[in-house]
Amino acid sequence: MRVAFVSNVVYPFVTGGAEKRIYEIGRRLSARGHDVTVYGRHYWDGPAEMEYEGMTLRAVAPDRDLYTADRRSITEAVDFAARATPTLVRRAGDHDVLVASVFPFFPVLSARLAASLGSTPLVTTWHEVWREYWREYLGSPGLAGMAVERTVANIPQRPVAVSDVTADRLAGLGVDRDRITVVPNGVDIDRIRSIPPATDGYDIVFAGRLVPEKRVDRLIRAFATADVEATLGIIGDGPERDRLEQLAVDSGVAGDVDFLGFLPESDDVLAQFRSADIFATASTREGFGITTLEALAADCTVVATDHPRSAAAEVVGDAGFLVAPSASALAAGLETACSGERPSLNPRERAAAFDWDRVTDDAEQVYEAACSLEG
Repeated sequence: MRVAFVSNVVYPFVTGGAEKRIYEIGRRLSARGHDVTVYGRHYWDGPAEMEYEGMTLRAVAPDRDLYTADRRSITEAVDFAARATPTLVRRAGDHDVLVASVFPFFPVLSARLAASLGSTPLVTTWHEVWREYWREYLGSPGLAGMAVERTVANIPQRPVAVSDVTADRLAGLGVDRDRITVVPNGVDIDRIRSIPPATDGYDIVFAGRLVPEKRVDRLIRAFATADVEATLGIIGDGPERDRLEQLAVDSGVAGDVDFLGFLPESDDVLAQFRSADIFATASTREGFGITTLEALAADCTVVATDHPRSAAAEVVGDAGFLVAPSASALAAGLETACSGERPSLNPRERAAAFDWDRVTDDAEQVYEAACSLEG
């Protein structure tokens, strides 16, 4: 089977959940004898087309910043879609299936055009569905985002969602729920277990982009009010960092909270997970949550926020503590975890259900089924 992934960013040259999924599934498909191509921006050193871990990386646009101030750049997505379209149209027939990440949305439309002209099936991977959140994110202009999201949801495609939460929200855009296949994100259990714990670790860790929806401010407030003797390491960067650092000072916990910034090597992040007792997150918007899954695989006790827009409950299950979306509830969860109480299900056992090899089995079946239907 000849599989082509369409993604503006390419892992490991840019790190993020959607692109990591492509990398993990793509290299496993290649090892199974499938021909795998990734169309993306030229974030890597070297020629525009090169082999990488069994996959063909094909640059269709130069590298470019993904963010403008504190938001994802809309012009970047439009630019990538425009630059990718000619190549995708020309080469769609070289592949048995096109797989496009959602979002950004505009490259999906490019892939749909190419798929139609090349008589190639299109599989879409929905990592999140925002719907009404567009209004919170952009205000009145968010109405346009809602319209584009609904349009993309209803073009011809074989939709895959990374969680039941995302699948249900996608169905709310008019897509038949029975047509949506859930194929979760995954984790490399053996790799995480092989990484030595960090020698400069923390009792509690968080990892993620420092943006409002991650609610790191709530985590800091919860940590400040919790009756615990612990240290907190915050991994990641973003537009909220200065405000959060000041909040730690104002809350009187600056001496126990370290902002580690962006760690370019994923092994360094995982080493922090391996040394920590607890992974805590107050995020209220998670289409899946790969970092939470990695924390489970590292044997962290996870304290996560349960929210209708978050798949935390699906990922964590009985292998962690789920709390209401408030600082007081999160503080209580931290106190429970810091007391040494463990969840009813071993975190590593829970993580094993999401091993990337199992996920690749499911994805392979979806791609092969799409090819069969098209044929």
